Amino acid sequence: MNDEIENYLQGIRQWIIEALDDAKAENILELDIRPFTQIADWMVVASGTSTRHVMALAERVREAGVKHSLKPIGAEGESEGEWVLLDFGDLIVHLMVPATREFYDLEGLWNERLGLQLSRARGQQVEGSTEV
Repeated sequence: MNDEIENYLQGIRQWIIEALDDAKAENILELDIRPFTQIADWMVVASGTSTRHVMALAERVREAGVKHSLKPIGAEGESEGEWVLLDFGDLIVHLMVPATREFYDLEGLWNERLGLQLSRARGQQVEGSTEV
């Protein structure tokens, strides 16, 4: 991947994470999945405290996208709010209530299926992931 694309993706991740942090998202985690799949380069996973909070987080990410002239190419789950997926092409955002996040355990799935060593300890950086 060339530097221009990498810088572009880093910028997208940065404003998504800032939008989530400003909206009080919990346990924000970004996963570099480039070595393991072609569906996307990065995933951002975060929790909301309730379905309303998850829906508000999704709206905040959409609003930030408008400011940066970018909108998701796909979205799922916005009417229910248990798990909202926003697909920005090379970056996928997963927003979930804690029970859904624990049940589906995306971090564990990537760990199990792809051998990533992900840490759930907030602030501990591990190869292949960055927790914000």
